[in-house]
Amino acid sequence: MNRIKKRWDINKNWQYLFPVLGSLMILLTAYYIARKFLHLFDLNNSAWEWPFTLTITLVGYFIALRFFLWCFEKLKNKWITTYRWEMIAIFIVFAITGSLSARLAAPLLDLIGIHSENLSGWFYWPIRILIILPIYQVLLVIVGWCFGQFQFFWNFEKKMLRRMGLGFLLK
Repeated sequence: MNRIKKRWDINKNWQYLFPVLGSLMILLTAYYIARKFLHLFDLNNSAWEWPFTLTITLVGYFIALRFFLWCFEKLKNKWITTYRWEMIAIFIVFAITGSLSARLAAPLLDLIGIHSENLSGWFYWPIRILIILPIYQVLLVIVGWCFGQFQFFWNFEKKMLRRMGLGFLLK
């Protein structure tokens, strides 16, 4: 426990929430991917179902964990945070925001009558991406605020809008 506390600059017990939540999200993602592979190889309801699922889940977990730790090292100088555990919170916010904005775009498109069945994919997907973009921008700040990272995401948002040529919206 002291090793985790030292590695992630944890000062208070509630800050353990972020490494635990991050690990659980990686584990659930690895399990989800393993189940997709299970159906891909048609091993569902066979004797190999659970050994395959557990093996792929554990391998996927350790690969993803190594990848995210590598990302932390690469981004620690670019994303200035007070504590290292805040990096985990930032990654969690990006994960939640991306997934949530993609999920919210479909009902919004249904509401205005745009469906993948009645429109070519060449038109549907660019329209969907254009709908996702503003949803993502708003959710990024809201979810960042919920995780105590409002200032980081507000600065990130301003920088992103300026790079997109939409800096006039900030005035």
